[in-house]
Amino acid sequence: MNIVKTIAKLEESLIALKANQKKILVPTMGSLHAGHLALVDEARRIAGPDGTVLLSLFVNPTQFDQADDLKQYPRSLERDLTLCRNHGVDIVFTPDSDVIYQPDHSVTVSESSLSERLCGASRPGHFDGVCTIVMKLFNLTRADIAIFGKKDYQQLAIIRRMVRDLNIPIQIKGLDTIREESGLALSSRNERLSDQQRKDAARIRRAMLAAQTAYRKGARHSSELLDIVSNTIESSELNVKIDYLELVDQESLHPIKTLSAPAVIATAVFYGAVRLIDNIELS
Repeated sequence: MNIVKTIAKLEESLIALKANQKKILVPTMGSLHAGHLALVDEARRIAGPDGTVLLSLFVNPTQFDQADDLKQYPRSLERDLTLCRNHGVDIVFTPDSDVIYQPDHSVTVSESSLSERLCGASRPGHFDGVCTIVMKLFNLTRADIAIFGKKDYQQLAIIRRMVRDLNIPIQIKGLDTIREESGLALSSRNERLSDQQRKDAARIRRAMLAAQTAYRKGARHSSELLDIVSNTIESSELNVKIDYLELVDQESLHPIKTLSAPAVIATAVFYGAVRLIDNIELS
């Protein structure tokens, strides 16, 4: 496994590859868990024995809207590198921030439609940071395929839109959310939950599944489906607050009142200071 920290070393590693060698990128911010590793394993499967799996480990400062959140984000580089090695990653790109961003950097990539709601509404500037770093990674790695998890459903939709609108020569693949045994979506932020919070947070998934069951039985009005979710989450006896809860079109992310096309219920829930996101598709 080749570990590179600079753009020059990354370029050297890419030049050494065969001209027709397929490159699969898995962008991460580190603190790897089973969800990330599922993406890596899928990348390894797609790449096959002759392809190259690239993984980035970079906590991107421009996508954090709160300094404390950036400071508290978990970091475990040595453990992450061991996991990458065990799961067949070929190149790990782990740059420092000053390698990625010039001191006077002034260009960002912005999306103006899909990012207006959900996480974009409650985290101003977040998706500008996401789009900018993802575009940089696409340019630097020249990957053929990039793999993202569906847990960050809005992020995946925005990246697909960016690739479409800017004619970026890369294929985007979304992978279903990996969950803890309780149903809680795997996230690096779960480590900041108390044992009681972590156990209770499984109600987010139960709420989503209850709405999905109602949909399959014929419920089509967003108010009915969202009430099922909110009632389940807000019945918690802990300090729980719903940041947002919406039913939106899967592609445009525009709100839907009556379902007539593939949709997704998306939510963000605070357990104390820890913000958890989850979603469920209704097709």
